[in-house]
Amino acid sequence: MLRAGLLPALAETSVTMLMSPGSRPLQECAVQFGAALGLAPGGLLAELTEHPRNLGLAARQLVADREGDVVLVVDQFEEVFTLCQDADERAAFLSALVTATTEPESRTRVVLGIRTDFYTHCARHPELVEAMQDAQVLVGPMSTEELRQAISRPAIDAGYRVENALVSRLVADATGQPGVLPLLSHALLETWRRRHGNTLTLTGYESTGGIERSVAQTSEHTFTSLSEHQQRLANQIFLRMTALGEGTEDTKRRITRDEVDADDPDVAVVLDRLASSRLVTLDDNGIEIAHEALIRGWPRLREWLAEDREGLRVHRQLTEATEAWESVGRDDGWLYRGARLSIARDWAEEHESALSQRERRFLEASAAIENHEQAVARRRTRRLRQLVALLAVLLVLATAAMVYAVRAEQTATAQRNSALAQKVAGQAIEMRTTNPALAAQLALAAYRVDPSVDTRGSVLGMFESPYSTRVRGHGHRVNATALRGDGQVMVTGSWDQTAKLWDIKDPHRPSELATLTGHSGNVNSVSFSADGGAVATAGWDKTARLWNVADPAKPGPGVLVGEHPGRVNAVAFSPKAAVLATADGEGTVRLFDVRDLAKPVLAATLTGHTGNVNGLAYAPDGRTLVSAGADKTARLWDVADPLQAKPLGVVNGHTAGVHSAAFSPDGRTLATASIDQTARLWSIADPMAPSPLGTMTAHKSIVRSVAFSPDGTTLATTGFDRAARLWDITDPAKPREKPALVGHTAAVVWAVFSPDGRTLVTASDDQTVRMWDLPGPAISGPARSACRAVFSAGGELLATGSQDGVVRLVDVSDTRNPRELSKITGFGQGVCGLAFSPDGRALAAGSWDHTMRLIDVTDPRKPVDAGVFYRPADEIDPVAFSPDGRTLATAGSGHTMKLWDVADIRRPVELATLTGHEDDVHSLAFSPDGRTLLSGGWDHTARLWDVSMPKAPKQLSVLKGHSDTVFSVAYSPDGKLAATGSADRTARLWDVTDPAAPREVALLAGHTDNVISVAFSGDRKTFSTGSYDRSVRLWDVSDPGSVRESANLTDDVDRVNAVAFAPDGHTLAGSVADGSVRLWETSPERAAERICATVYPRITAGEWEQHLPGLDYQPPCP
Repeated sequence: MLRAGLLPALAETSVTMLMSPGSRPLQECAVQFGAALGLAPGGLLAELTEHPRNLGLAARQLVADREGDVVLVVDQFEEVFTLCQDADERAAFLSALVTATTEPESRTRVVLGIRTDFYTHCARHPELVEAMQDAQVLVGPMSTEELRQAISRPAIDAGYRVENALVSRLVADATGQPGVLPLLSHALLETWRRRHGNTLTLTGYESTGGIERSVAQTSEHTFTSLSEHQQRLANQIFLRMTALGEGTEDTKRRITRDEVDADDPDVAVVLDRLASSRLVTLDDNGIEIAHEALIRGWPRLREWLAEDREGLRVHRQLTEATEAWESVGRDDGWLYRGARLSIARDWAEEHESALSQRERRFLEASAAIENHEQAVARRRTRRLRQLVALLAVLLVLATAAMVYAVRAEQTATAQRNSALAQKVAGQAIEMRTTNPALAAQLALAAYRVDPSVDTRGSVLGMFESPYSTRVRGHGHRVNATALRGDGQVMVTGSWDQTAKLWDIKDPHRPSELATLTGHSGNVNSVSFSADGGAVATAGWDKTARLWNVADPAKPGPGVLVGEHPGRVNAVAFSPKAAVLATADGEGTVRLFDVRDLAKPVLAATLTGHTGNVNGLAYAPDGRTLVSAGADKTARLWDVADPLQAKPLGVVNGHTAGVHSAAFSPDGRTLATASIDQTARLWSIADPMAPSPLGTMTAHKSIVRSVAFSPDGTTLATTGFDRAARLWDITDPAKPREKPALVGHTAAVVWAVFSPDGRTLVTASDDQTVRMWDLPGPAISGPARSACRAVFSAGGELLATGSQDGVVRLVDVSDTRNPRELSKITGFGQGVCGLAFSPDGRALAAGSWDHTMRLIDVTDPRKPVDAGVFYRPADEIDPVAFSPDGRTLATAGSGHTMKLWDVADIRRPVELATLTGHEDDVHSLAFSPDGRTLLSGGWDHTARLWDVSMPKAPKQLSVLKGHSDTVFSVAYSPDGKLAATGSADRTARLWDVTDPAAPREVALLAGHTDNVISVAFSGDRKTFSTGSYDRSVRLWDVSDPGSVRESANLTDDVDRVNAVAFAPDGHTLAGSVADGSVRLWETSPERAAERICATVYPRITAGEWEQHLPGLDYQPPCP
């Protein structure tokens, strides 16, 4: 219909082109247009490949000087899907067709001839669907009358006659048969050849075999007329001219003459016979089956196609690969290798005759290049082996070389990632103080890339010091901060001339609510009113302002408070009345009645300072005000009646100006901060006569502010040395420094505690505010060394002993917020021997003052000392309870140990004395079944004792191996392993399944000083060692025969005196020589959970790329 009808009808009015896509549709299109335009097809193909839209320009050029359009008819359009294997070329061809017809001023019309069973293929291309939507002509089967006309009219027009019987028979055979026209055409041709004179007869038709068999009969007749050799050639030609369908019928495939071996003279004979029988068509460009009806209608061809379809696909791929290879100038890169070559060669060996010369050359070249590459590889291997031989480790290095060759890229990537992870873990530790949120996320990311000792230690160490959340938003120094009474809103003042309000309900995720603008100078001080509905700000623009912040997200405008002759340095609201105090640079304090925020009224003016008044603070009862002055004094004022305010006492003692002052929660103590680099505590029980208590001298520069914790036991000080420092002021005459809060990069100028005391807020010249989680992992202890920490059986109570002779009981049910419950005093010297009874009701305490005590801790808030029951001549250090709680073992500076019946802690009874050590005994531990006692001593040994009969103990064996004092011993929870730690800097594991014949199974080395303490986790998978080298190490001992270090908890701490695991198996307590006890999380997974629950903001893609270049952006926290 396209060739005989449409194209002739359009020839006079349009430029017509006809093409079939074949395997290279864009190339065929370039050939057609190139021929019409007189252009080289290669250049046009390159242009269309790069710019498919230019097909429309080529068409417009073709009809530039004539009327009409270019009509491009694409017959057998389904070949785009069946023959074209290049998805890019297919897409470019479709794009060229669609854009050529849809672009403005288009002069191109495209007609596609396509079988209906390929409509689904078209539907996969949206641009094609849109173009075909309203431009379809469905060619259905002919009607009976149309069939009669198609049969008789061509014959009559040519001067022939058709018998009526033949017409009727043909119509009957053709009606209702899909795809019958090609068969009908062939049957008529064969009938014409058998005509009787000028008449096409029914007899002639029947001799062809009819519509159904005429094609098959012609094909079979032609095929059988060939010689055996020619038949083999015909077989290969037909198979080459068939495209195998994938879920569709097989279709014809156009091939070039080069694809068949034209050198064989029989090839020309076969093609001539097939063409003469109208089975194939020949032209200068190629060969193809005359019509696809032959594929469906010739049984022999169908059998050939069914015999080995997978083999035919292999052959087809080989043909296409050969064509591609030759099209690029026989580039070696296009040859087969490996599995593809192996498959093709296997098929070719069984089908040698099916190959063309070109395909043989392709396979030969592929085999040659592979052989060459293998030879090169063999020479490389040979040289490698020679090198290995020179190094005298031939077999080992050859194997390593092979492994490297196979896994080189994987290994290199793993090594790179490991090195990067180690580097990032180190960076995380370094930036832990300056950028805690980013540091924690980098540590976690590094651990997930490479879970090594260093990266695990980095994750576990992220909370070794109090974590701080950075609050950023000001464009200059932050001078001050204050919290609303409920602790949910914060106000900050800055050199950027603004104050800001922040939502801090979640202190780890603060968010800005509003900005207070109006000051024209530095905002130096801020304060919340007692009801939280107002904020006061002090500015160097000589003004104080009041702001209505009942809705902190929508504050009211600022209201000026009185008149000040100089800059306003400080503001403070009374906690009990609607009174605001202001302080200025002229030495004056003013009190204002602010019951009406819109109209503040001056109530009193207080004078007495001889220079700047730097700070103000009210006592908790609101009856006393303190002012801090540049004249080296702080002054107390009675402001119970603001209208009758009067001076009280003056605080003298600083040697330079006083920056700020604060009252303790009970109002009996005053703290001051000074330029003289000290903070001081003062008793103001008599406010007329303040007296000094204690002085804090740790700051290395100006001390800028002071703040009391809500419970009054801790004081925070901040200074120009960039640190915030915490002090235990339980005894205000002897303040003890806790670990400093380090992280700000400039002077820390203000501090305030949250109402619950769990957060300290600091403001700094580094333009940030930090919110510190308190109390942090360190439990404050004495100024002298903490030497022991033990958990109760339930794990909620921790007892600590130290060289100051005090035992402290600490509630650690929330390990992030440990709380001291009570102190047990009365010891004359250090207490380093502690043990809880298994039921947690009793605590054994051995002291260097030569006393042994049992203490009832049923109520840990009110421990009851049962008294001294043993006074040896030597110091008592190690103590241990048996698992049933009825027996207590003690030892000390002597060479002996004692067993005690402590069923009644008020009346301990001595059971036996154990002798055998040749020097002092330093450590003790009962086996889990209570039948064996393990001891370690200064005689370099550990010993096992049978104590199944406590009144008659006996030595079982001696554990020898250490070369110095055995400081610590421990049993694994299952009792199968014993551990020892020594001054020889090692720890050892022993198999004590048979306590009479212990066997060393592991030596743990790595510490650089005494291993002073050892401990097993409850699941026996983790083992901990504490050392004087200031580190705590974790070891994976799940397989005692293959122990490996899993983490190094190294922090900026003093030497570690003791370690102990909590019953939860993942919390580790460490007693440190600086007097503190630290709590470590030893589970990376739990540490990761805390990191992701705490840190904010999340790591950005830019930060990830900066620190982890080359790794896909995978934030460790969602």
